[in-house]
Amino acid sequence: MKRKEILILIMLIVIVAGIVLVINYIKSNGNSDEETMKCIAENSQLVVKEGCPACAYQKEILKDYLDNFKIIDCIDEYEKCAELEIKHIPTWIIDREKYEGVRSIEQLKQLTGC
Repeated sequence: MKRKEILILIMLIVIVAGIVLVINYIKSNGNSDEETMKCIAENSQLVVKEGCPACAYQKEILKDYLDNFKIIDCIDEYEKCAELEIKHIPTWIIDREKYEGVRSIEQLKQLTGC
């Protein structure tokens, strides 16, 4: 192998390793502990809609702690969603403010102060 080919191979390995690390970090969300997750759950509400792919992804991020969260499903609670003027889902409601889109655990920690 030529030197140039070896350098390209090394760069590809580094890039792939970096991508794997980023994906694992996003999935683990910094390995949040149970106390932190309960704090986030107590200080927020999650608005979703059944069949929403982004909502399913948000729920996957919450994993084992999902039962701790107050979840409003706009299919089952249409009036509540209309009252809250929900335009996009998922939406997080924290301190009466709306935050649209999927949020990482780290973002939720910052938004809730947990």
